[in-house]
Amino acid sequence: MLTMTTIGRLWRQYVPARVSELLAVVSVMSTCMLFIHSNHLQSQLDLYTSHIDQPTALHPQGYRDAAMDSDSGSDNGNTEDSSHQNSRYGGYNLEEFRNIDPMTLNNSVNHQKMTLVFNRVPKVGSQSTMELLRVLSYKNGFTFHKDRPQKVENIKLTEREQRRLVQLVDVFRPPSVYVKHVCYINFTTFNRTQPLYVNMVRDPVERVISWYYYVRAPWYFVERKQAFPELPLPSSVWLRKDYETCVMKGDQECQYKEGQERPDFAQLTEFFCGQEKKCTGFNTEYALQKAKENVEKNYAVVGVLEELNITLTVLENYVPKFFRGARHLYWNEVQRLSKINRNIYKPPVSQKIKDIVRKNFTREIEFYEFCKRRLYMQYAALKLPEMP
Repeated sequence: MLTMTTIGRLWRQYVPARVSELLAVVSVMSTCMLFIHSNHLQSQLDLYTSHIDQPTALHPQGYRDAAMDSDSGSDNGNTEDSSHQNSRYGGYNLEEFRNIDPMTLNNSVNHQKMTLVFNRVPKVGSQSTMELLRVLSYKNGFTFHKDRPQKVENIKLTEREQRRLVQLVDVFRPPSVYVKHVCYINFTTFNRTQPLYVNMVRDPVERVISWYYYVRAPWYFVERKQAFPELPLPSSVWLRKDYETCVMKGDQECQYKEGQERPDFAQLTEFFCGQEKKCTGFNTEYALQKAKENVEKNYAVVGVLEELNITLTVLENYVPKFFRGARHLYWNEVQRLSKINRNIYKPPVSQKIKDIVRKNFTREIEFYEFCKRRLYMQYAALKLPEMP
């Protein structure tokens, strides 16, 4: 027969653990319920399920069809090859680039150490690219390393943190790849061999809209809460707020002011400009020019999400050690890779709102166009017989 003393001892021994487990379960359930009761987002779910956070072309044939449809809509019956090509490649005429020696566009030849850094920008298809690299590491014989999840993702590091990261990457046995959300770091300033860089870009306005809804997706903050239980839950008001309302009401989250320091990775150029304080200001001339300079000198390839076929083809030819077979593998794994980080909770945003926001992204858009032009040049210089 149990005495009161025995019962008390058993209570102290077992109940705290059970209560702790119960609280953890309740926390996760509360997080889910918080989203479910966010009426606006929930009402959008059924309507916009078909809208995904990926480019339209998820297959080579689909890519060609989409390009042809776009051309036919703006061509007014003009079937001349040059006009068709200009429309197809964002207004650029690839014939202008075909006489370029591809070696002059391949700075990987200047990097003797076969270490690749993918300092991935958020919401540019980087999760799929990272997974592609992981699979390719087994096929192409290189080691794959990635940073662990962080409670607070700091892309700007202190000098001490930069030194530690440089030392970490430098000890990896080549050939190897390191993946992390971080701004460009010049390894030579720490007397280390400079690695090769690759990255991806995306239309800057589409990217910030994607990020806005990404951090409001239910699975995002549930996963964050599970990984870091001490993080507070977002408010239902914040969850329900759509991007158009955010812009029109002038909320700070959706105001993009020149020189502003932002906590939400809205600044594309910052990832390429580097760790300097002057790189932090949004849409500044310094960040733009320094980003361009670093791309030309240290990035073998900067891919474009909207030009995924061309990106994969250029990566295969300019960085073959790491990306050999990338295009074939991607399209054969497309059902799995293309679903990574899809956000079915992202509703469409009107062109009117995009145009309002775009006015403040002048230098960010210039950098994006710079990267597109460079990618087209690299592709055209290969003199391949047809579109990949």
